[in-house]
Amino acid sequence: MNRQQFEALVDEALEDIPDEFLSQIDNLVVVVEERPTPEQDPHGDGLLGLYEGISLAERGLDYYGVMPDTITVFREPHLELGLQRGELVAEIRRTVLHEIAHHLGIDDERLHELGWD
Repeated sequence: MNRQQFEALVDEALEDIPDEFLSQIDNLVVVVEERPTPEQDPHGDGLLGLYEGISLAERGLDYYGVMPDTITVFREPHLELGLQRGELVAEIRRTVLHEIAHHLGIDDERLHELGWD
């Protein structure tokens, strides 16, 4: 799967975010990179996605004028899972929703309740 096809699947996953959560997203950019840097994945665990920023739950009244939070979805680690297309689409969706949950400040229990894990 080439990068353009992968990015289209990430876009589709973003379109699946329920409106109740979509309306809460603030100051966030989602990007696709080929692989995590050593700083992003110091143990080489095959990181699929990464949220970097200040979650909505942690933002205070002094939150202004800051660079956007970033969700990075890593293409090659996803492809290295060796999944069939349907399974890969589901894994990309799961990764995107999981990282969006970090941005929203959703804990793992709620993530499971939503079926985003």
